[in-house]
Amino acid sequence: MNKKFSSDIDIDVGDRDKALAFVKHIPASIVKKSGDDIVEVSKHNSGVYFTEIPIYPLNSRSSLDYNAAEDLGYIKVDILNVNLYKQINSEEHLKQLMLAEPAWDKLYEREFCEKLMHMGNHYDTLIKMPEPVNSIPRLAMFLSVIRPAKRHLIGKPWREVAETVWERPVDDGYYFKKSHAIAYANLVAVNMNLLVQNADIFNQVFEQE
Repeated sequence: MNKKFSSDIDIDVGDRDKALAFVKHIPASIVKKSGDDIVEVSKHNSGVYFTEIPIYPLNSRSSLDYNAAEDLGYIKVDILNVNLYKQINSEEHLKQLMLAEPAWDKLYEREFCEKLMHMGNHYDTLIKMPEPVNSIPRLAMFLSVIRPAKRHLIGKPWREVAETVWERPVDDGYYFKKSHAIAYANLVAVNMNLLVQNADIFNQVFEQE
């Protein structure tokens, strides 16, 4: 029995256009149909293929809808702009920010929380959680429970959240896979450390003056 191939690969970069300029790729397409007739073909916002795939000769984009392409085994990679990376000076700088333990208590300062990517609009939800967000796993679960399919878990203890938060919803509602949530949680932690680092540098300069 043949199994449907499925992939979900996201790569975050500071400047999508610059990153793709160095790599041969084919943009993915979104094909809208009415019955058997194609009514619109548009460029996918972020998806590209790094392997050969049938293309439209006039624009060099995939001639297959990205869902149809996946059914045929083509692997789409989503290259996403994350402006945060423009503030990171080097790979070593990124490693330092990833390895440093975030100041978790600062999440509960509204002004600080609202500056964070993925967290900014969710401070009021954060304070509804009965136990603190003080680790990457808990932050990943929080980023999941604010998605539509998992909002029923808001306000529950982490042990209870962990039981079902990564299960695929029966109604196919929008939710985070665990791998995505962990990745986003690490990015938020980097954002936290960068905000603290920039504030410390500012304070040092101010004190010297």
